[in-house]
Amino acid sequence: MAGKILFIGGTGNVSSACSRLAVASGRPLYLLTRTARPLPGATALVADAKHASSIRTALGNLEFDAVVNFIGFEVQDVQRDLEVFAGRCGQYVFISSASCYTKPWLAPITEDVPLANPVWDYSQKKIECERFLEQAAKQPGCPPITIIRPSLTYDTVIPVPLGGWTEWTIAERMLAGSPAIVHGDGLSPWTVTHSEDLAPGLVGLLGNSAAYGEAFHITGDEVQTWDQIYTKLALALGVKANLVHVASETIARVMPDRLGSLLGDKSHALVFDNSKLKRCVPSFKQQIPFEEGIARTVKWFMADPGRRRVSAQMHAQLDHLATLV
Repeated sequence: MAGKILFIGGTGNVSSACSRLAVASGRPLYLLTRTARPLPGATALVADAKHASSIRTALGNLEFDAVVNFIGFEVQDVQRDLEVFAGRCGQYVFISSASCYTKPWLAPITEDVPLANPVWDYSQKKIECERFLEQAAKQPGCPPITIIRPSLTYDTVIPVPLGGWTEWTIAERMLAGSPAIVHGDGLSPWTVTHSEDLAPGLVGLLGNSAAYGEAFHITGDEVQTWDQIYTKLALALGVKANLVHVASETIARVMPDRLGSLLGDKSHALVFDNSKLKRCVPSFKQQIPFEEGIARTVKWFMADPGRRRVSAQMHAQLDHLATLV
């Protein structure tokens, strides 16, 4: 078990639950963030994580048993971390992505599935980071490295690819009875994970020697189709979903910015085997079914009108897609 922990990030959709759990477990937690956002029980270190000098100034003489980077997206991010934390870090944890796995893949995905995503640049950059870290781990003085690959994880976001995430647009459409566009036929099996289910897996790997030099995905075990995901979102809103199916390729032509996310990830069946994680963290298991979790998310959005951001452009694009069926 890790003692003193540093999260680079630690206040986002995925990482906030990890921060709360780390504090609740009694471990000294430090959060390296651009602006101090107080979390009771944690110590904020204000720095620009993109600049080594800013990080070093914030750190002073601090050393950590584990450092977790939730916001690393480029090779220079992890390269800078290894330089800054050389000699002051007992374990370095990089948050990658399950979108890096080769797809399509018929059997449940294990950590041994090769990494390749020729479509999505986000995934390609994460793969480059992993490969850099794999080589860096062979060098003298490099701390033990652990790779974490979350899949679609939610808490304060709506986990659908069109009109969701930080937007309220899809919810507004459902409440109005407007078409909710679902990519493909809506029948592909998929895995959605609440961040409070991911957190015990991640925190359980910190300071865990069985995790050194290893990669793990952390996902729930509940498998459901995209139609079921949208239907349960509508149920949480108290309405019936008006689902309209549009081919992913068609959506990508109308909305080129969604090409990578859809054709490189969400248009494929994605089911995971979490056996490796459960061997290292035997207590890990999914606690929050999606029907319960998405109801919590809707409640979070409803609690503050400022959270319910709606995009007129997204509305127009989804209305247009509905005419192409």
